[in-house]
Amino acid sequence: MDWTAYSGALFDLDGVLTPTADIHRKAWSEMFNSVLAKYPAARAYTDEDYFQFVDGKPRYDGVRSLLADRGITLPEGSPTDSPQDATICGLGNRKNEVFVNVLARDGIGPYQGSQRLVDALAARRVEMAVVSSSRNADSVLRASGLRSRFDVVVDGVLAAKEGLAGKPAPDTYLRGAELLGLDPARCVVFEDAVSGVEAGAAGHFGLVVGVDRGVGAERLLASGADVVVNDLEEVIQ
Repeated sequence: MDWTAYSGALFDLDGVLTPTADIHRKAWSEMFNSVLAKYPAARAYTDEDYFQFVDGKPRYDGVRSLLADRGITLPEGSPTDSPQDATICGLGNRKNEVFVNVLARDGIGPYQGSQRLVDALAARRVEMAVVSSSRNADSVLRASGLRSRFDVVVDGVLAAKEGLAGKPAPDTYLRGAELLGLDPARCVVFEDAVSGVEAGAAGHFGLVVGVDRGVGAERLLASGADVVVNDLEEVIQ
């Protein structure tokens, strides 16, 4: 890859820089299976549901999407709802509680190839940002040892504060490029989720790199990725 054509790199976090997607999948599975068990007619939750309905989306959007697919209607509730509340926000908070507990217990490290790419881009003075729908992005970055590499982090907290639409809307990625002071056409987006790839394509970024951590290369390309890799080390010049 010829990096002389680009001035910035914007990374999704979970599944791109760190294997936190594994923790997210476990947390979603635990939460949804406990909920769906109360609806005998509803299909059980599977890993495919993760990729189709929740991967890359803001937490409450993921809850809403999966329940809508199962024909289950619950009150919206409020972000302050207890994790035990049977509301969209309550279930989202329950999932987050599981995630935070696992992260605190087991910790997390970056993908080795991702670490090497970040180090290589830092040496080239390429501007970098993290753009994640997660409200736990700062904690994950600190746990992984990557936080100091990124002056700009657009996460779920900032998105809520500024009223930015979540992926697949391009708003958070465009805000990341703006905070870096760069034209999106000069930036590369790295994404493993369909919704994130769609966001990068909708924002007309210079290059959208799909990272196949299980979604499938064909699906990422169909969603707007310009190229798909299995590991970020593949794009180190």
